[in-house]
Amino acid sequence: MTSARRPLLAAIVCAVALGGFAGTAGANSFPSKPVSIMVPYPAGGISDTIARRVNVPLGQALGQTVIVENLGGASGSIAAQKVLNAPADGYNMFQGSPNELILAPLAIPGIKYKPEDFRQVHRISLGPMAIFARANLPAGNADELSAYAAKVAKEGKPMTYASVGVGSFYHLLGGKMSKDIGVEMTHVPYKGAADVARDLAGGQVDIFITPYGPSLVELVKQGKLKVVAALSTQRQPAIPDVPTTAESKALKNFQYQIGTGYFVKRSTPEPVVQTLHKGLQKVLSDAEVKAALEANGAQVSPPQTLAEADAAFKQETATYQAIARSIGLVQP
Repeated sequence: MTSARRPLLAAIVCAVALGGFAGTAGANSFPSKPVSIMVPYPAGGISDTIARRVNVPLGQALGQTVIVENLGGASGSIAAQKVLNAPADGYNMFQGSPNELILAPLAIPGIKYKPEDFRQVHRISLGPMAIFARANLPAGNADELSAYAAKVAKEGKPMTYASVGVGSFYHLLGGKMSKDIGVEMTHVPYKGAADVARDLAGGQVDIFITPYGPSLVELVKQGKLKVVAALSTQRQPAIPDVPTTAESKALKNFQYQIGTGYFVKRSTPEPVVQTLHKGLQKVLSDAEVKAALEANGAQVSPPQTLAEADAAFKQETATYQAIARSIGLVQP
């Protein structure tokens, strides 16, 4: 090598080294500005409630403000894509579930991302689910509901079921229920759970299979809705008088719950992911946060390592993709 080229080579090596150092330093100083939690549904629903129970204590754990942003539409995919379009620096977290990250890409042709594009930092909660119905629907348990669905289908007026969007978990469960009882049902998609609750209370739609919290339970107490069945093997503390699907014949094996977690782009630097993970673990160990989440019907997640969080999401992906394919909820 000529002596003239040595200074140029040294300059290049130095620049590369400094660039790598700058990237590492940036990751190690995270967070140096506010962090956003992207909620894929409008304000007022269960997802929004969870985020607003978490953001303040998470901000305290991180030493930075944590902002909740609501962006509904397209089964949550608009918010998910916004996170993917942002830099992989940890400043944009996605509060997600199988709805947006696993099922929506299967059901909506325009969605190009895949579950593998995201990494779960920590699961926050598992939501017990139930079948809610308009107050005057003539059914008080899963068998009566199945019989009613069969009756109106024969009359040419299939029972309607709401969801928070095409490809959402609630869409999947409505389709699975229809298949299990062998009766046609009509899907009615909405942008968020708050909109569904309004129309369900108004009698514009028949049923909604969803996680439940105080807002829905309160509507039941007011006589504006009814709960037909809990999707569990045992009766639930928040709705102890409601029979379970396991007590029925028609939907005996129809038991589900949905997980909610915090996700980042998979290419986010490991030190940043570790910082977010430690912050979320601290939040979940806070007795007040746990009590607030449980008061909203959530089962708070036990501590997870990063490896456990990632493995849990991969297992969910395989499970829900299999169910979606079994009912034909896939892209053409």
